[in-house]
Amino acid sequence: MQLNLLKSFLAVATCALVAVPSVSRAGLGADVSSVEADRAQLKATVHVLAAPRYSVHELQVPGGTVVREFVGLSGSVFAVTWRGPFMPDLRRMLGVHFDSYQSAVRVNRTGHARVSVLRPDLVVHSGGHQRAFFGQAYLPQALPAGVTNDELR
Repeated sequence: MQLNLLKSFLAVATCALVAVPSVSRAGLGADVSSVEADRAQLKATVHVLAAPRYSVHELQVPGGTVVREFVGLSGSVFAVTWRGPFMPDLRRMLGVHFDSYQSAVRVNRTGHARVSVLRPDLVVHSGGHQRAFFGQAYLPQALPAGVTNDELR
């Protein structure tokens, strides 16, 4: 009896998982549709700037923070920057790379105002203080050819 109940439960759970569409993950490495999800979540206005090798989706958050998501010609977000009076949700901005960032910060934390993570797969520089935060995160292997991290402002 319990075995049949367990089998029924597993069958229903499997059907539910198959029926639910996959949710696109926001942040670094996600596709361009994640920028719209970020805009909606942050209740931001967006302005798109075109460059030869990428586009910049600039999100103006109501509190004054500006988040810029850099999207390559392949359609994926390869960098995110932020500047303003409030820190954005780094879990959202870094997406699937947040856990890697968090573990690197635990190991390499040197001060309270600045954080730097320099890994082959992820670079993050963040700092600031109350009402003046800034940061940059990018995927070195995903930078379009000829684009340097100095362009990511």
